[in-house]
Amino acid sequence: MDETQWLADRFEEHRARLRAVAYRMLGSVSEADDAVQEAWLRLSRSDADAIDNLGGWLTTVIARISLNTLRSRRSRREQPIGVNVPEPVIDRAEGTDPEHEALLADSVGLALLVVLETLTPPERIAFVLHDMFAMPFDEIAPIVDRSPEAARQLASRARRRVRRTDPVPDADLEIQWAAVDAFLAAAREGDFDALVAVLDPDVVLRADQGATREVRGAEIVAGRALIWSRVALATRRVLVNGAAGLVATRDGQPFSIGAFTVRGGRIVEIDILADPERLRRIDLTILDG
Repeated sequence: MDETQWLADRFEEHRARLRAVAYRMLGSVSEADDAVQEAWLRLSRSDADAIDNLGGWLTTVIARISLNTLRSRRSRREQPIGVNVPEPVIDRAEGTDPEHEALLADSVGLALLVVLETLTPPERIAFVLHDMFAMPFDEIAPIVDRSPEAARQLASRARRRVRRTDPVPDADLEIQWAAVDAFLAAAREGDFDALVAVLDPDVVLRADQGATREVRGAEIVAGRALIWSRVALATRRVLVNGAAGLVATRDGQPFSIGAFTVRGGRIVEIDILADPERLRRIDLTILDG
């Protein structure tokens, strides 16, 4: 076996973990895959024999690539456009694909990724590396160009934000599906009261149609649902980041992806991705067959 193949094989041993780290940092499967490819390129140009801990070295590289991506993403925004709806991971309703299981370990729901989008890039990096992957702060510090204590404070601020705003969903998929099915039935029947009944009073609806729009409150969200119900769409049950969701199509083409966060049997959050450009980048071939 030549040296390049040996190094490629060692890299493959870490690929799934690196992809999972990058997805949590970036909220985008495509950008995570790009970051993993860049990490491989950097490794292939490095003196691998001088690397004592390949896994740690690669995680650091992925973190730095992700930090640069997050900073670049922010700098391109001329003005705030609200919270971005992250790129979801789609599976058939019957179960999660094994490759996606590694990507979504520890229940990385879309609601959590939405909260992570509100953090500063250094806060997000510090939180993901420490709280999700148990990296010590003395190793995180040089990545975010802070002291270990300052890195600890970054993660602490992020943790408080997550605990304050990330809704903890019902773990039982059957409970989730019951709420989503009730929501769909009420929308199709034009039953405003039934819609309000299945929604949490403080439900949040986000819809990305090129720019993210956010509305709150059961009556407002119910009214939006009645408007959408008039569009001729076919819906299909799917798992969105492991939770109950829907893919809507019109004339056989993807129209939107909806993720539902259900707590206590009521819908507390709905995240809809309907931006045609972003939809085209999402791999839905797993739903074929």
